[in-house]
Amino acid sequence: MPPHLTRIDLFPVKSLDGVRVPKVTVLNSGALERDRTFALFDAKNRFINGKRNAAIHRLRATFSTDLQAMAIRVDGNEAEHTFHLQTDRSALNAWLSDYFQQPVTVQANDTEGFPDDTEAAGPTVISTATLEAVAAWYPDLTVAEVRRRLRTNLEIGGVPAFWEDQLFGPGATPVSFAIGDVVFDGINPCQRCVVPTRDARTGEVSPNFQRVFTQQRQTTLPPWTHRDRFNHFYRLAVNTNIRNQGGKVLRVGDAVK
Repeated sequence: MPPHLTRIDLFPVKSLDGVRVPKVTVLNSGALERDRTFALFDAKNRFINGKRNAAIHRLRATFSTDLQAMAIRVDGNEAEHTFHLQTDRSALNAWLSDYFQQPVTVQANDTEGFPDDTEAAGPTVISTATLEAVAAWYPDLTVAEVRRRLRTNLEIGGVPAFWEDQLFGPGATPVSFAIGDVVFDGINPCQRCVVPTRDARTGEVSPNFQRVFTQQRQTTLPPWTHRDRFNHFYRLAVNTNIRNQGGKVLRVGDAVK
């Protein structure tokens, strides 16, 4: 098949489990509806996320069809607690505060969400073949585990590994591309953090993950990419912006051009 959108993953609560969906609406801000709409904050109004607190990896979350309610539990514990993300916020804050042993508040941003890269705040893009290639670097990792660790939104099929590296230009030059009738600007190769080095379900660190990743990424850098965009090689997937496309819908199967 020619290049096409093969998977959409949303993360209704930043740093918690994702949800695979068949379609998603683009907001006026360029964010995806219900992606990272909610986030956890500490008493100093700092994110509680995988970068700062590995304990978040042990939380398992599932969501209602409308992504407005969340069932949450600690990995390995069958006791599950369900909260509506709007109307049960106080009870959810109390449950999370007890788990993290510090004050936690869940905040919402319905218009923009809480993106990692505020300068390229659109969905992240990667190819299925790239996930397969990265999984092959590690004897103990599956494609599903690599996907959970990288937490990207849009997955492209029908292309070779690292195909998405052509979706950003030299210097600060964006590259325009379309998925269905939604036009994107590809901005930069995504700088990875400590999160991919850990088991997505336990938080346990994978020895030498970043060293292997960096060496392999440099070795397999495709000829169609711009090497000057890599001040280091711990980068994967593409950060994007979507401008003036609010209300448009991305669907699995959409052609990529």
